[in-house]
Amino acid sequence: MEDTLTSIRTRVRFKLKTSLTPDEYSENIKNYLKENNEEFTGNINREVATIFVKNDNNNYWKPNLALRTEIEEGQTYIRGIFGPSSAVWTFFMFLYFIFSILWMTFFTMYYVEKQINSNDFPWALSASFVALALVLGTYIAAQIGQRLSKEEMKKLRKFAEESTLPHEMKPNEEV
Repeated sequence: MEDTLTSIRTRVRFKLKTSLTPDEYSENIKNYLKENNEEFTGNINREVATIFVKNDNNNYWKPNLALRTEIEEGQTYIRGIFGPSSAVWTFFMFLYFIFSILWMTFFTMYYVEKQINSNDFPWALSASFVALALVLGTYIAAQIGQRLSKEEMKKLRKFAEESTLPHEMKPNEEV
């Protein structure tokens, strides 16, 4: 069985049960943020905390840690997600979608043209390669962004491990 620490280190999402109430947990996060205000900044309320690493380099893939407290069956659970802002994530998914649709459209035009022995779209194969290059360019831009933010991700994982893991309830613990 995978423990939460391993989950935090290897995945972008984690979930753990805590003995703290949502108010206590948000106070805990605020206190940890105050103690480490040289390194981190964030927005914290009772249900959601968004944590960022302070730095001068503000690239497009700047990661954050989103922590959400939820009550399930009388227990407090904390869900964490590491990653870029939702706007950046959505933008990259939009680019993948658009360029993939363009590639499929142009390649289909080329294929149909060859099947019916027509020469109406001689540019379709070239355009499909351009669309494929744009998909590849989007992938490369995402990889570059992830590499640029690697140190920030390590710091955010450290934040999650030090601020949240000490309050985790083991599966057989009771409140």
